[in-house]
Amino acid sequence: MTESIRVGDRVRILLDSEFWQGAGWVEGTVVRIEPYTVQRSFYWVRLGDEAAANLGGMPGLISVLNPNKIQKVE
Repeated sequence: MTESIRVGDRVRILLDSEFWQGAGWVEGTVVRIEPYTVQRSFYWVRLGDEAAANLGGMPGLISVLNPNKIQKVE
């Protein structure tokens, strides 16, 4: 549930194969949260070095809007 995700939390995000060559779940850290609507926010996630390298040098900072594509790592 995204309600419990805060800046600094470790999370997993799901990357879609339609847009990313390294599709699947990757881990990172939430660095910023920007409200979008009452129900949703953009979660800005900085990927770990390994995840960014596996994506073929893609940017290490990704925004996630869909709450189904982000999970807190315990």
